[in-house]
Amino acid sequence: MSDLFSPIEPAGMSEKRPLADRLRPQTLAEVTGQQHLTGEDGVLARMIASGSLGSMIFWGPPGTGKTTVARLLSGEAGLAFEQISAIFSGVGDLKRVFESARARRMSGRQTLLFVDEIHRFNRAQQDSFLPVMEDGTVILVGATTENPSFELNAALLSRARVLTFKPHDEASLAELLARAEQVEGKPLPLDADARASLVRMADGDGRAVLTLAEEVWRAARKDEVFDANAVQEIVQRRAPVYDKGQDGHYNLISALHKSVRGSDPDAALYYLCRMFDAGEDPLYLGRRLVRMAVEDIGLADPQALVICNAAKDAYDYLGSPEGELALAQACVYLATAPKSNAVYTAYKSAMRAAKENGSLLPPKHILNAPTKLMKGEGYGDGYRYDHDEPDAFSGQDYFPEKMGRKIFYDPPERGFERDIRKRLEWWAKLRKERGH
Repeated sequence: MSDLFSPIEPAGMSEKRPLADRLRPQTLAEVTGQQHLTGEDGVLARMIASGSLGSMIFWGPPGTGKTTVARLLSGEAGLAFEQISAIFSGVGDLKRVFESARARRMSGRQTLLFVDEIHRFNRAQQDSFLPVMEDGTVILVGATTENPSFELNAALLSRARVLTFKPHDEASLAELLARAEQVEGKPLPLDADARASLVRMADGDGRAVLTLAEEVWRAARKDEVFDANAVQEIVQRRAPVYDKGQDGHYNLISALHKSVRGSDPDAALYYLCRMFDAGEDPLYLGRRLVRMAVEDIGLADPQALVICNAAKDAYDYLGSPEGELALAQACVYLATAPKSNAVYTAYKSAMRAAKENGSLLPPKHILNAPTKLMKGEGYGDGYRYDHDEPDAFSGQDYFPEKMGRKIFYDPPERGFERDIRKRLEWWAKLRKERGH
């Protein structure tokens, strides 16, 4: 096995290859940041030691070594390595790969098939892997940045083990930079703050931190050392890892919602700003804040919904970037408001009752009787006009007779709902006193 840093191309060519490619590990032990998988006691190391590999799905963000680990696995297990990308491959490509793997198997050698971006294959294409996985024609290793539970067939998942690749932490990114300096034979021209800033900008992506380092080396003049502000200008700050239609989007909106629900305005503002910074549509965030107002605050603070709608209107009026401040104000208001899901819970219970009880007729005393026939049927008989009753409350039963009175709304002793609860308890007392 060649040394990690030894050139594998003719002299003068190696340094022209990207730094990330030159630093590609040559053994599983050299892989950084995934010790839970590739370390001495890691899952993959144990598989290699046992001499038995099964099909796997590698799930993790970009730049965490999924492709490299798949290639190293095939080498250390003595398997033929085939690689395709779901972005550029179709059914014809899959058939050719499967035929080559079958021929190889006849000669006694198994094939590890690495499928990059496997979630890009449609359901039918994913199903095509099942027979060759089951009969041992290939050991499938699929790589995806998206949640396999949502993007891959259940049948495929049942035949493959999902292994999670973690984003690089600061220590492993720092190790990569140290290796890069060893290969380049010179230190990065960065002070301590700039170096830390570069690591943060990589956002857990090993390939990115090496690409950023290359940009710094290209930009530096002799004896020049960059501070944090200068390095951000040079590399123009890499965009956050965030896909508005995929996991990053759902993870952050979930974190924002739960921070609001948990009455933590600081965390809520942080996640709101993360989404602004990643280019999320502010009106989408405005709609979500309205949802939080009705789901998690409700009548504990009726002004929450008013303020969220006002913030949405303010954004419509002001546009960006001034309008984002209105949404931030609404976000902080929601996080600091008293919380109640009593209306939300009552709504779900009432909806369930509506579905379960069918088309029950309301009690006749609250039905209008615009015709003689309807009057003759008893429509409107016995109705008592609440404004003419003591305390403007008749206490009549308004539920269908076959259903009986139900209680869906149970307000807590919080915020404005404390007053609502007292009112409901008073009406219940009057209803009991008046025999209803």
